Amino acid sequence: MSSITLRFLAEPSTVNFGGKVHGGTVMKWIDEAGYACATSWSKRYCVTVFIGSIRFHRPIMIGDLVEVEARLAYTGNSSMNISVEVRSGDMKGGEMHKTTECLVVFVSVDSHGRTLPVDSFTPGTPGEMALAERARLHLEATRAATGA
Repeated sequence: MSSITLRFLAEPSTVNFGGKVHGGTVMKWIDEAGYACATSWSKRYCVTVFIGSIRFHRPIMIGDLVEVEARLAYTGNSSMNISVEVRSGDMKGGEMHKTTECLVVFVSVDSHGRTLPVDSFTPGTPGEMALAERARLHLEATRAATGA
């Protein structure tokens, strides 16, 4: 499976001091959706190794329906670059708005933490190809910046 969407209700227990859903809660949801996507693709346990380019566009309100969509964008030997988009909206109105987006990298590992190879992902649509190129360019820029 190359994509998954998780849905949550923004509950009062997730509120920050400003009365909106806490950014850390959103990041937890992103990690959970990314993990589900990576594990479904690799059919193995995966760990998060990088979260980058996170952008919070708008707050999530208590009571909103939240959708966290994780899509496989690009694969390396053992890594999976996953694009995550978070949308939310009032269920009574039915309109969802993008609230957050980012790129997450997971690595497939064995029980000793050693990396394991994953199947290659081949984009099939123009949208998937554009997403794969964006992920590849982001990965190259990150490596250049960190000297990795």
